[in-house]
Formats: sequence, structure tokens, C-alpha cells
Amino acid sequence: MHIAFYAPLKSPNHPVPSGDRQMARLLMAAMQRAGHKVEIASELRSFTGTPEAGARQQVALQAENEAKRLATKWRQGAKPDLWFCYHPYYKAPDLIGPKLASLFNLPYVTAEASYSRRRDETGWAELQLLVSDAVRQAVVNICFTKRDEAGLAAAVPGVHLARLEPFIDVLPFASEPSNQNPRRLVTVAMMRPGDKLESYSMLAEALALIEDVPWTLTVIGDGPARDAVWALFAKFSAGRVQWLGEKPATEVVHLLYEGGTYVWPGTGEAYGIAYMEAQAAGLPVVAQKTAGVPEVVKDGVTGTLTPAGDTLAFAHAIAQMLGDGARRHKLGRSARRFILQDRSLDVASRRLDILLRNFTGAGL
Repeated sequence: MHIAFYAPLKSPNHPVPSGDRQMARLLMAAMQRAGHKVEIASELRSFTGTPEAGARQQVALQAENEAKRLATKWRQGAKPDLWFCYHPYYKAPDLIGPKLASLFNLPYVTAEASYSRRRDETGWAELQLLVSDAVRQAVVNICFTKRDEAGLAAAVPGVHLARLEPFIDVLPFASEPSNQNPRRLVTVAMMRPGDKLESYSMLAEALALIEDVPWTLTVIGDGPARDAVWALFAKFSAGRVQWLGEKPATEVVHLLYEGGTYVWPGTGEAYGIAYMEAQAAGLPVVAQKTAGVPEVVKDGVTGTLTPAGDTLAFAHAIAQMLGDGARRHKLGRSARRFILQDRSLDVASRRLDILLRNFTGAGL
């Protein structure tokens, strides 16, 4: 099939690295690996930070112009077979695809769409309606987590849903781990206000509780909240925390291989690609049992998940991982096997291809 791909929050070509951009690229790669032609339909970012009418109107006008541009292009003979929208939600709804799909009689598909009823009470009801209408129109809405699946089912009764587990490209992790430092904790995360800063704060508080335990922390990431993050860890002695900033993907893989345990609370995480990459490198994970984290980390099998908001339990789990080499090694091996066998690009490509063909009738 010729698939028109659109990510309203952040294009796969966006210059700022993020999990959202990375998953968009992975989805495109999965469909291409299955033999489909995938083309980015538009680079328009429909994101609005506030629900005020002025901000919405400006984006709506841009979307209208994009829809006209694509309609003209398609009438000249370049019409796709399918519109695939990745991650529409209340701040970044798909303002282009549903209209074009109706106009050209195309199957409309979403992946990782989400709906939050509580946002209706904070001024976002009009944009949320656009999301629910798009979800209702879709021949299938592909969900990565049980939480998103339940949310869509409750918001739009009778909606067509399917599951696709989160995945990564495991090729960079083909080498067996051989140079791990059992005392080195690793985390990879952007530094921005909100959930990320809250996770950094919890991590700093937890490590302060086990300051007498031998450990070092390697932090990979950067962002607008860098100064605030650094301030949280200023209490630790020199050399305990290594700040590496943003690193290219290939270097991140190398640094993960040198770690011993991956630590990140994961407040508000949709699921966390970084967790899967760490496990592929053979690192067990310590995180909270919250949001979408349990979708990618198996508690007691590939890592330890602690109760949400329990800093003491989080600190204890890190200390236990540092102090029990046999357990850490066992969990790390299991983590690597889990990702390489169950959450690879190849596995996702086959599953996604079956979903698209079953729900669109293509190739049947």
C-alpha cells in the first residue's frame, strides 16, 4: 500500500530528539519493512499549548491550507491508499487526515491516539471532540498500552481497537554485553518541566537515601530545565553524577552497554522507549509501577517496579539491585531476551502489517 503518514505533534523529521519522534520513525520503518510505501504527508505541527481560540484558529488555518495542497496533489494522480495518523491527542489533533480521508474515500488509521475526559473541564473540550471524531472514523485505532485502549473504549463506545506492543529497532544491540559496570546507574531523559523534572526530583531524593551505598550515576540528556535538574543533584559529592548532555543514538547504545542498572522513576511515561533500549543492552530497570511503564518493564522479571510516589521503595529497589549481583545479572539477561525476542522491529512489522491488511481489506 501507499501510506500517507502524519504525526501532528512532531514530524519524524523534527530536529529535536524525543520519544515521540523516535516512535514515529519506528512505525514508518515497520511499515516499510513490510513492503509498504510510506510518505510523510505533511510537516505541519498542530500543537497548541493553550486552548484559547486564537491559537486554535491559527493552526486551523494552516491545516486548511495543507488539506487544499494535498487534495490538489492527489487529484493529479498521487493519491495514497491509506492515511495513518500517529499520536493525535487534545493538544495535537489531526486537523488534516479525517477530512481528506472522507473526501477521497480512504481508510483512516490512528496509532497511540489518546482521550482524557478530565481535559474537557479545563478548556480542551472542543479539541478533544476532534480527537474522538477522528477515532470514531478510523477503521482501526492501534493502541500501545492498556491505559490508552481503555480510555478510547470509554470515550467512544464501539470504536475499533487493536493492540501493538511498543517496540524498538534491536539491530544496534546485536553485541552481547561484556563491559558492564555493576555500580554504574544510567538514565536517559530529556530535561524539561513537568513529568520529566518530577522524575529527576524523585531520583535525586532516592539516591540521597542510599548515599552510603557505592554507586555512580550517568545522565544522558539535556533540555530547558537543565539548571533545575543539576540543582537537584548538587548535594552529591564530585564524581558521583556524570552529566553527558545530549548524545547521538549510537553513543547512547555504547553508554548503556557500560552501565549496570537503568534507573528512571517514569512519572507520567506513556511507556518509555529508553526503558526498552536499556533492557536490550542487558540492563535491568528500576522504575515506578505507573502510567505505561508496566507495558515495557516486567516487574520481577526484567526489573523492579515500585509503587507510584514511594521514594523510599524506589531507593530500596536501587540499593537491592546494586547489592545483589546474581539477581541483577539474571534480570538483565531476561530483560535483553524479552526485548530482542518480543519487542523488535521485525516482530512489530509483521504484526502491524497484519492489522493494516485485516482492517483495510488490502491484499485479502
